[in-house]
Amino acid sequence: MTTQMYSIEVAGSPNIPGEGKPRRSILCPDKLVQSYQSSKGNSTITTLYENFLEGVQRSEGGQFLGYRPIVNGVPQPYEWMSYSRVQERVTHFGAGLAHLGLAPSSNFGIFSINRAEWTMSELAGYMYNYTSVPLYDTLGVSAIEFIVNQTEMQIVIASGDKASILLNMKSALPTVKIIVVMGAFDEALIIEGQELGVKIVAWTEVERSGLDNPVPATPPTSEDTATICYTSGTTGTPKGAVLSHKNFVAGISSFHTLAKHQKFFIPSVADTHISYLPLAHVFERLCQAVMISGAARIGYYQGDTLKLLDDVAVLQPTIFVSVPRLFNRIYDKVLAGVKAKGGIAAFLFNRAYAAKKANLRRGILEHALWDRLVFGAIRARLGGKVKHIVSGSAPISPDVIDFLRICFSADVYEGYGQTEQAAGLSMSYKGDLTPGQVGPPQLCVEVKLKDIPAMNYTSQDKPFSRGEIMLRGNSVFKGYYKAPKQTEETLETDGWASTGDVGQWDDRGRLVLIDRVKNIFKLAQGEYIAPEKIESILDKHPLVAQVFVYGHSLKATLVGIVVPDAETLKLWANENALKDKSYEELCAVPLVKETLLKELAAFGRESDLKGFEILKNIHVTSEQFSIENDLLTPTFKLKRHTAKERYEVEIERMYAEIE
Repeated sequence: MTTQMYSIEVAGSPNIPGEGKPRRSILCPDKLVQSYQSSKGNSTITTLYENFLEGVQRSEGGQFLGYRPIVNGVPQPYEWMSYSRVQERVTHFGAGLAHLGLAPSSNFGIFSINRAEWTMSELAGYMYNYTSVPLYDTLGVSAIEFIVNQTEMQIVIASGDKASILLNMKSALPTVKIIVVMGAFDEALIIEGQELGVKIVAWTEVERSGLDNPVPATPPTSEDTATICYTSGTTGTPKGAVLSHKNFVAGISSFHTLAKHQKFFIPSVADTHISYLPLAHVFERLCQAVMISGAARIGYYQGDTLKLLDDVAVLQPTIFVSVPRLFNRIYDKVLAGVKAKGGIAAFLFNRAYAAKKANLRRGILEHALWDRLVFGAIRARLGGKVKHIVSGSAPISPDVIDFLRICFSADVYEGYGQTEQAAGLSMSYKGDLTPGQVGPPQLCVEVKLKDIPAMNYTSQDKPFSRGEIMLRGNSVFKGYYKAPKQTEETLETDGWASTGDVGQWDDRGRLVLIDRVKNIFKLAQGEYIAPEKIESILDKHPLVAQVFVYGHSLKATLVGIVVPDAETLKLWANENALKDKSYEELCAVPLVKETLLKELAAFGRESDLKGFEILKNIHVTSEQFSIENDLLTPTFKLKRHTAKERYEVEIERMYAEIE
């Protein structure tokens, strides 16, 4: 029996010392995908503006953008605008921006959490060939100042709260002349703007001026810049990745081609996506662009991640795109709940789980009895209608992937990509239930692995080639904005871009993520440590909400900062005569630290961590790592450098206690 391959080596590629041969998806061995045909077959989609028009055509007047009005503090049912209505509003708003003096190819800012006006502002940019520059909802002041000044931004579209932030910073933002405010705002904001020389104008007022005085669209070409997307980064100054329309459309086209081969799905008017991952990042923007290409509905969360599952319950999405951190929390809560119930409930769950896990090996996701009897309540956590789950932004544990397939009976895809290639590097395929891999290269790029001698990863490794993941193709960015040195460090002259990630090919030509080039450190005895791998394992322990693993190059052991899971810790406290203490008080109890240290050591060994990967001391804290306290990036990645500085005293104390 012939093994089905997912990628093959590029024919005729030369043998280059120190690197493996480039590979492409088996579905595009000869030519990389760049564009796709419209549903009517009468045009080729090459820009994000044409992609939007395709969505309008496919929708046939169907619903597009939905939001929940808040009345007296109470969120109401979703209200919807149709594709055709959004097209009208986008046309008027884009014309209104032209009246404010925004010229084609000029930069404009967007500063807000996800909302309908965010997407409509971006779509207006596509229609009139303006370049959007998102400002992260939680960027530090210094980064905002850097981005605004580097792009010489004159117009920023912002929500009222973010407009206030910009006005407070105005002395450091000399180029900003106009702030277009989404939603309602106080008259005081206009007065404050006048005093600072900034014109404050309502989003709807700009829209009205474009309605009254139409301006013809100025459609972009595929090579025009769609956006400058600044990487959040864990250290240093943000870098602005210059992404063209071609970069995004290549990724969308890859999905359309995969769908023709039944390897992925293309959304339709029957599908709904919830938008809560930051639109300032390419992952959510690529997701939205794919939704638009199929005329799906996009509903926005109300702006509070703590209320996300409430929004999900009301919206009932069919497509759920998220990051491992959220999926890990669902996994932990469900399994902790099963353990707490015990008895017949736990017996039934474990039996149902085992039966469905066995079925996964045969490619079967559904079970007539267990889906109804056991997993219905779990499916309801995501609204009860989810058919497709996509995980991205960071590697997800194989256990959690299996859990999602078993509990939600949904197709689960793991994607991998970065800002610099518009999130389009690889994606696992429909029907491939092998966990732990992120699929072959997307159809718009080719990928090779480059030796990293210092880490003992080489293209000659057995049984599988290993090395830094490099890619070239239609989704790869043009370079960093006004940063030739940084561009040169990432982008080679022949078009190959480095990722900083370490991968290996499996026996069927799929990528497996195994390491990070930069997030690696060496302990005193010479062992290399990948802290993210250890954290992803320890995160799955029911007593752990978050963990930061640290090792010093002059020390032989690892230490960690642990944020316990509040609910599970309370259950533990009840069983250990500590039920009267609050969560904060429990985190300071020596027995909690002692128990966690033992539990994590045992759990780590069960999970095949090596002896030098086991934490030898921990500090327990009740403060969650969050975007607000600057310990997480807006894509929920741990800011390792910031965390090290924040917990420097605790780290020194932990090492002193070990010695």
